[in-house]
This record gives sequence, structure tokens and C-alpha cells, in this order.
Amino acid sequence: MGMIEVERRPDGVAVVVLDHPTKPVNTLSPAVVEEFNEKVAPLLDVKDVRAMVVVSAKADTFIAGADLELIEGLGEAEIINMSRQGNALLERIFTSRKPVVAAIHGAALGGGLEVALACHYILATDDPKTVLAQSEVMLGLLPAGGGTQRLVERIGLVAALPMLLTGKRVRARRARKMGLVDAITTPGGIAETGARAALALADGLLKRRPRKKNLLDRFAATAPGRAIVLRKARQQVARQTRGLYPAPPAILECVETGLKKGRVAGLACESDYFGKLAVSPESRNLVRLFHAMNEAKKGIEGDARDVARLAVLGGGFMGAGVASISLGLCPVVVRDLSDEVLGAAARSIDDGLKRQVRSGAIRRVEADRRRSRLLLTTAVNELEGADLVVEAVFEDLELKRRVLAEAEERVSDEAVFASNTSALPIGKIAAGARHPERVIGMHYFSPVPKMPLLEIVVADQTADWATATAHAFGTAQGKTCIVVRDGPGFYTTRILAPYLNEAVLLIEEGARIEDVDKAMKDFGYPVGPLALIDEVGIDVGAHVAQDLGRVFADRGLEGSGAMPRLFDAGLHGRKNGRGFYLYPKNKKKKKEINSEVYELLGGSSRQSVSIAEIQDRLALLMVDEAVHCLQEGVISSPRDGDLGAILGLGFPPFLGGPFRYIDAIGRDSIRGRLEGLAAKHGKRFQPAGLLEEQGIFYS
Repeated sequence: MGMIEVERRPDGVAVVVLDHPTKPVNTLSPAVVEEFNEKVAPLLDVKDVRAMVVVSAKADTFIAGADLELIEGLGEAEIINMSRQGNALLERIFTSRKPVVAAIHGAALGGGLEVALACHYILATDDPKTVLAQSEVMLGLLPAGGGTQRLVERIGLVAALPMLLTGKRVRARRARKMGLVDAITTPGGIAETGARAALALADGLLKRRPRKKNLLDRFAATAPGRAIVLRKARQQVARQTRGLYPAPPAILECVETGLKKGRVAGLACESDYFGKLAVSPESRNLVRLFHAMNEAKKGIEGDARDVARLAVLGGGFMGAGVASISLGLCPVVVRDLSDEVLGAAARSIDDGLKRQVRSGAIRRVEADRRRSRLLLTTAVNELEGADLVVEAVFEDLELKRRVLAEAEERVSDEAVFASNTSALPIGKIAAGARHPERVIGMHYFSPVPKMPLLEIVVADQTADWATATAHAFGTAQGKTCIVVRDGPGFYTTRILAPYLNEAVLLIEEGARIEDVDKAMKDFGYPVGPLALIDEVGIDVGAHVAQDLGRVFADRGLEGSGAMPRLFDAGLHGRKNGRGFYLYPKNKKKKKEINSEVYELLGGSSRQSVSIAEIQDRLALLMVDEAVHCLQEGVISSPRDGDLGAILGLGFPPFLGGPFRYIDAIGRDSIRGRLEGLAAKHGKRFQPAGLLEEQGIFYS
């Protein structure tokens, strides 16, 4: 059974309905191109077919892009040929004299948007689920169906480049203003609306009206202007990617080729680069990450229970964030002892709702509905009826125990109690609880609405149903969840602590702050480790380093003691404007190195340390600690270890995570480098036992 059905209407409109028979979304593949060539392309030459409309039968998707699993099994030449065949078909549609309308409801991503761009008129529903994007760059790829050419032709170079280079998603109203979409309609009867538009185009009663170009568009359309825009784009790409991601430069090359030599040359360039990128290690790892995130959304063992009411204890930054991402799922009560804190939480949540309305993510009526679901209170009895309680109070063990005991007095025996802690053992928090089997960790990352990871921490006594409930709710919140075993630092904090500690040790040894941060950004981390400490807070870093240092002192991982000294000297990080960097009150000014740190740590005399040594000492400590966690059962699989490191800590996505990185480099090589570091710097670099074994983590 194929993906395409064609309805020939008496008025001369052919309605092409896309409906993949075995997948929840429509995807593109050579088989689909072949079917399109058989069923649809010939109609362009049939006299009594006057126009055509392309529509999806899926509830919330037009076309979600290419079939990535199929691409993974192909070689470079096969992938290039696949792109060429697809481009030939889309070019035939694009150059046809018969009008073809794309009627979009739901996601039109990657190849889905390229199919629409090959049509002569794009109709889209004004629905939050309708989003358009050239998202290939997120997978280390570039558009392979004319996106680098037709997107620029349709909306201009200035508007097209951000979509091509970042994978930015655009909703219908914004797309209409950009000229990407020609008209907006409602979801109901979109096929009929599209057919009427197609017929009107054929009769000359409707014409596409491109967006009026502004001054910048007109400037970018000239040869000198185009050269300046592309040069600036290349500079920005180099600055942001540091040469680690090959797709953005390739996209710019294809765009420039099309502008200089014409669309046909641009399409050929596009197909060639697509083949090269698709077999690159960077793209392979990004695609694997995409698959791993989708796999993590599946349910886990245990009878997940419905959460009809959520209680959040603590209205601070984290608590307000948890509440904000939950209001679309159920009523939420936020309890705090301070009216001032609750007021700030209300403003934060309301600002978030307003941003979602402005972006088109939700309608105004939905924002009002979500506001009506929020209860802010100082009264403890309002916790009654909650099926899930998320505690987000300060990182203090006794405080968390008191909050747990107070909640157990009010909620039912079936309610799950989750602590949003980054390091305190769940077993210790649950000690003395009436129902320790329903106490779990739900470690959110800051800022909660943006960070994609949720680390679910399971103690020995935690019931399977409680774990399944937390996982299901976290997934519904839009998080990628990993389940880890209780222990010091769990997984993410545990592998982060030695990484950050080593960065501080380098400063104590005489390294420069800017050299350490630059080296790790050059390795692929989005933020340098010392800048990250400032963001987290030097007090938090000191607390975690000391706690974990005591636990792992026998492995040489004890904390250096530097961060408590910095904190005592009044250096708290960004929160008070003084840390490893100085943060000016004027946010337009750049942060500067805080030379006071040198006086406190090692003296004012600084020396150069090689980039390779900095990268090895920091990255390999994190990688080795990840292996220790797998070895000890803290994580159940390399997949979870890679997801946690990338989504929670910023481990370079193009490297695939600690375990993909080891597989790529080889266990022998990683072990040898660690042993060399151990001989030079101490036993904290002694490789984990699993690295002594042969083989790979991913078969």
C-alpha cells in the first residue's frame, strides 16, 4: 500500500492526499519519490487536470522530513543520487504551468517544507501545531530538495539565512508576514480550501503576491549587498560553530552558488553536499541523538498513574519553571511561605504565557485557560488532592525532609513525592518517610522551560509505578527523561563535578581563565567551565565539590578547596557580578576576566597551557566518570549516559556523547591517554575498569 492517493474532481482539480500507511507521520523516501512520479507527475501533462492541491491526511503533520533510518543505510553516492531524483521531481512541479497548491496543516519540516516550496501557492492553517522549518541543519545536514534555492527565491536572502542556518521554526502568521505562506485558513476543510485556491489560480482569479521588499532586501539582492550579507553570515557561523559543524558552511556555499550561477547549479551543489554531510561522523551522531531522544519518549516498565493535580513546593526560579511547563497538562498549586516569592512566580509564569501567545505556540484563550489552572498559596492544606508533588526548595537535607513530612500529612498514599535536587541522595531524603516507596528524584535543569533533560532518580525502595508516573509526566512536559540510580551526584552532577573541579585546578596551577574556557568551547562545549561555574553560582559549586569530594576521595577526586575560598572572598559568580569574570551592570558591555581570582588561586603570574592538555584533562575526566557510572549501574545504558551528558551538560552533540566518543576514538586510545594523565597528574585519571575490556558500547 502506497503513501499517495489522488482524487480527480469534476472541476479539474487533482487532490493529492499524503498518508503513510505504517507511520504516524508522513516522511519522504526514494519509494515516495517513485510513487509521486507514477501517480502525480503524469497528471501535470493531462489536459483535463487544470490544477492540483497537495494535502496530508495525518492529524497534525504535513510532511515531517526525510526517512532518516533509510538514509543511515546508504552510501554517499546513493544519497547524492536520491537527492538528485527528488530535486528533479520537485523541479518538474515548480516549473509546471499548472498551478499546484500546498495545503499545510501541522508540521512541514525539512523535506516537507521543500515540497511546499516547489508548489506555486502555499496555504497554511492558523493553528499552533502548524510550523514550518528547514530543520536539516539540526541533524548536521542541509536541505536536499531545493531548500537552499527556493527558500531564498521566495522570502529573500536576509530572511532565509536564519531559517537555513539555525533550523528556526516559523508559525503560520509569522510565515505569512515573511512571504513564506501566501494565505492562512482554518484546519477544517483545508483540502477543499486548497482546491478552491488551485482552481482560482488556474482561472486567473487569484495571483500570488510576494511580500514587498524592504530596503535591506533590496540591498541584499544586489551583487555587492549579497557579498556583504554572505560574508557576515560566514563570520557569524565561524564564530558560533568554531569550525566544528560542517553543515552551515555547506549551506552558505549552496546558497551562493545558486545566486551566482542559477538554481540548477545550486541544486547540483546541494545534492553533492548532502551526500557528503549525510555520511559524516558529525551528522551520524546528531541523527543518532535524534533517534535516542525519540526512543526515550517511550514508556518504561511500571503502571504509570494519571496526574490530575500537581503541587509544587517552593515558588522560586525552579519551582515557577516546573509550574509553567505543567499548566497545559493539569491544574497546578504552587506553595511558598513568602507572598513576595509567589508574586514573582506569578509574574514569571504570566510572562512565559504571553511569550507563547506572541510566538503562536498557544492561542490567547489557551493562555487564559492555563492561568485559571494556577493556584498560588501559602496554605499547606491546598496540597490536598495532588497526585504528584514536586519539591523545589533549597538544597538542604533537613529542610527537604521537613517538607516531605508536611506533604505526607496532606496528600494521599497514592501520591508521588519528587524532589528537584541535583545532588542530595533520594534515599536520605526519604529516610523516615511514611511511604519511601513513592519518593523519587525529578532533577530539572535551569531554566526549566528551555532545558530539554529531566533526570529521574530512583532509590532502592522506589516503586516501579512511581518511576513510571514521573517518567510519563516528565515526557508529557516535553522533557527527554533518563532514569538513573540514586547515589552521590546521581549521573549528571557526578560527571560534571570532576570536570569543573579540574578546570579550577588548572587555574591554581597557573593557567589563564580565558585559555581554559576557550579550549573547551573549541572542543565543542557551548560554555566554558569557569563561565559555567559563575552561572551556577560559586557557592553551589563549592557545596557539590565538597560533598562529592568526600565520597570519591579514595579515587583522588576530592575537591580542591578553591571554590570555598573564592566564595568567602565575596566572589559568588554572576549573581553578584563577581566570579571568575566581572559582570558589568550595563548588560551591553562584555564580561571581563576577574584578576582577583589569580591572587586567590596560584598568584598573579600566569603561564600558557596547551589546548590539547586542557581538553584532555577536562573532557576525559567527564568521559571516564560516565564509564564509572555505567559500570556501577547508576545509568542503565550508554544511550542514557549520552543523552544526559549532551542535553543536561552540553557535551558536544556532534561527538554523540561520552560513549559514542569512546567508540569513535577507541577504548585503547582513551585508556592510554588517561593512563598518561594519571602518571602525570594523579590517580583521579585512572581509567574505569570497563575501559580495560575490548569492544564498543554500541553494537
